Amino acid sequence: MPAHLTVTASGSEHQVEDGTTAGALLAGQHPEDRDIVVARVNGELRDLDHVLADGDEVEPVRVGDPDGLSVLRHSAAHVLAQAVQQHFPEAKLGIGPPVRDGFYYDFDVERPFTPEDLKTLEKTMQRIVKEGQGFRRRAVSDDEAREELAGEPYKLELIGLKGSGAADAAEGASVEVGAGELTIYDNLRRDGSVAWKDLCRGPHVPTTRLLGNGFALTRSAAAYWRGSEKNPQLQRLYGTAWPSKDELKAYQERLAEAERRDHRRLGSELDLFSFPDEIGSGLAVFHPRGGVIRKAMEDYSRERHERGGYEFVYSPHITKGNLFQVSGHLDWYREGMFPAMHLDAELGADGEVRKPGQDYYLKPMNCPMHNLIFRSRGRSYRELPLRLFEFGTVYRYEKSGVVHGLTRVRGMTQDDAHIYCTREQMHAELTGVLEFVLGLLRDYGLQDFYLELSTKDPEKYVGSDEVWEEATRTLEEVAAASGLELVPDPGGAAFYGPKISVQARDAIGRTWQMSTIQLDFNLPERFDLEYTAPDGTKQRPVMIHRALFGSIERFFGVLTEHYAGVFPPWLAPVQVVGIPVSDAHVEHLQQVAAKLREHRIRVEVDASDDRMPKKIRTWTKQKVPFLLIAGEEDVANGAVSFRFRDGSQDNGIGVDEAVRRIVEAVETHAQV
Repeated sequence: MPAHLTVTASGSEHQVEDGTTAGALLAGQHPEDRDIVVARVNGELRDLDHVLADGDEVEPVRVGDPDGLSVLRHSAAHVLAQAVQQHFPEAKLGIGPPVRDGFYYDFDVERPFTPEDLKTLEKTMQRIVKEGQGFRRRAVSDDEAREELAGEPYKLELIGLKGSGAADAAEGASVEVGAGELTIYDNLRRDGSVAWKDLCRGPHVPTTRLLGNGFALTRSAAAYWRGSEKNPQLQRLYGTAWPSKDELKAYQERLAEAERRDHRRLGSELDLFSFPDEIGSGLAVFHPRGGVIRKAMEDYSRERHERGGYEFVYSPHITKGNLFQVSGHLDWYREGMFPAMHLDAELGADGEVRKPGQDYYLKPMNCPMHNLIFRSRGRSYRELPLRLFEFGTVYRYEKSGVVHGLTRVRGMTQDDAHIYCTREQMHAELTGVLEFVLGLLRDYGLQDFYLELSTKDPEKYVGSDEVWEEATRTLEEVAAASGLELVPDPGGAAFYGPKISVQARDAIGRTWQMSTIQLDFNLPERFDLEYTAPDGTKQRPVMIHRALFGSIERFFGVLTEHYAGVFPPWLAPVQVVGIPVSDAHVEHLQQVAAKLREHRIRVEVDASDDRMPKKIRTWTKQKVPFLLIAGEEDVANGAVSFRFRDGSQDNGIGVDEAVRRIVEAVETHAQV
């Protein structure tokens, strides 16, 4: 009689024969379900041919689940690498992990891949998929792995990292090796012969056929081995994989729409900003039209902060290094800071140092300087909560490969606030800050939000566990009370305290991290901040860090893509353009423009030699909200004709009524 095991599948106990695989068990439970690609056994993802043990708990993982998609994409990365080594036998294998919406694989090859190479490789991948090759997992010893992969120097390096912790720290390396046993995956033909193999932790889909027609290669790029500029530069191929061809097509359409909305392209077309090489990577300059939008964003933010009880402060861009030693940034954030400038040294005539110099740093954060403002004199509980606000420019040394338009820069202006309050005020103040943040983001046109709670990184924090627990619990309560979805982000907090981040979905469903709200008991301690309590004792304030936009630059880029450059009237750099049918009608439109300027409307009259249809095309491309056209009949009737961005018109509108409509649209932040 065969031995039987007791296992749990989807919450129910089952008796199965010894040697039963996870796939066989799940096929019996879900006979019609063709979407199960791997199993979760005792919380770990396993191949469907994983043999079960007594007491195992088994759950199905379908291809459309987040984990299922990652497995599908990692399997596609293996098929890509197999195709590359078919066409480029000399190619040495790097790492091939799944990433958001796709996968990549790094290769050491003699020359960069061309667009024609990508087409050829994709066809070869399609042939491998149609073959229906199976993925077979084999556990191997370190020596066996080195012998089998002797011709793969990068794999040999990864084998040497096994169990050291360095593999997890290296970009993408955790898909290959970890703390446990080494495994190799063979791609098997139908006759059982090995078509290809790779060092990999897995799991994988049972057969390449499950990739179907839902994958495509997207681009190539250079990438440093294990993400470090100290290492050799490899060639990276990117791809995407989806459960079906229709889902692939939908994704490609989303990409095309994202390309049309790319703020870098729109910034050039609409003459908003640029990144001159002479200034440096990640350092933007705003042109007059971009400056108008930025000023409108900042002015409205200042107005709302004034109404919200904030006080404005200003701080310098550079400071002595000791300030960041006290704050902890030099211990925990040094890699994100620009290098020190050694200044103030004095030398004698003999060259000997009479006065030693000291290091100065460009500031990466405003909070240490705001702490000095708080500490500049004695504070009473009557002053709390004290809300300090600054549009403060900070500098962060982002790696060149990370810098991306306005959304990842090296010089940025934060709409930064630090709120000092008592412990008793803390909960109400956090609630008010979150309501303030969400309301202001809605005023700028974002409507769809969820929250993320970032908790302590056990390897990177200051302060006691008890303080962290209290801060985290308080933020969680405030977030839950908002009614918004709350998603955990374990280990994502800054070193001084947990945070809530507001995640906003834009017009095409992409998620952007917007505002952050951090609760901090530690910096007040490090800076010895105090206030006098009602009983005369000295107490520590609680500190709330809050950046609403994150940075002006990033928020500018997000709004540009959210609106696809079609900014609402209150933000549009040019809100109205008058277009005369002929030169005889210019004066009438100039009079209309004068009335609009009395209401601070940004208006121009196009008196150029171009014909009216060309003027309309020109300003429509510039996405101006209101074109006011005037001909003979409009002049005679004291009227104008509206032409809107969608091509519709409203003719014969009296000048006063036209002015009223435009002013109302601007003042109410209408989304037209």
